[in-house]
Amino acid sequence: MTTLLWGVLPYVTIALLVAGLVWRHRYDKYGWTTRSSQIYESKLLNIASNAFHYGILFVLAGHLVGLFVPMSWTDALGIGEHAYHLFSLYGGTAAGVLTVAGIALLIYRRRTRAPVFRATTVNDKLMYLVLFGAIVMGMVAKLTHASGDGYNYRASIAPWSRGLFRLQPDPELMAGVPVLYQVHAVIGMVLIALVPYTRLVHMFSAPLAYLFRPYVIYRSRDPGQLGPRPERRGWERTEI
Repeated sequence: MTTLLWGVLPYVTIALLVAGLVWRHRYDKYGWTTRSSQIYESKLLNIASNAFHYGILFVLAGHLVGLFVPMSWTDALGIGEHAYHLFSLYGGTAAGVLTVAGIALLIYRRRTRAPVFRATTVNDKLMYLVLFGAIVMGMVAKLTHASGDGYNYRASIAPWSRGLFRLQPDPELMAGVPVLYQVHAVIGMVLIALVPYTRLVHMFSAPLAYLFRPYVIYRSRDPGQLGPRPERRGWERTEI
């Protein structure tokens, strides 16, 4: 079971992610969208969407730092384990609360706004369930092991994660990990595998071209040109 969960499942997840992105791009290019429901309701969406997106960005940044920045690097910067734990605890909890609040508002909006609810698919409901479960379980795991220096996942989960990308998986590193962290990791892998098949696929469509496109210059009209536009020569009206 250890080999299956921590040596096989991660690569199945990556395969589903890559295959799903390729399939979606080739056969569902016009469906590669958030399927925005802003046309039905925008006031609550602006609050909920901003809370979710800012929160999830901080959550992702925290995961990237925690899993892929070795302890030796932070030690070299003079950041001890206790200081890192406090920063991870408070920063991660704040980001998680913001994300959960955003998801909760999005779900509330979909349930209480009839046009939005009618536009909600089974796929959307599954996506919200897994996403909500991944975030909440991560917070529960962190807060359950909050006393002292907490659980040092950088000595087990982080090396396991880096080993996957080096194609040198070591499933035994996950054998002694607390159950709550293991459940969080499994739900996280399920979420990653679902990304290409849900509206979450839009995260791979960041409009980076906007950073390099030429400026669009807007000019106000000359006050003297306000009102009816003058007729062009050659198109004078004729009396009939």
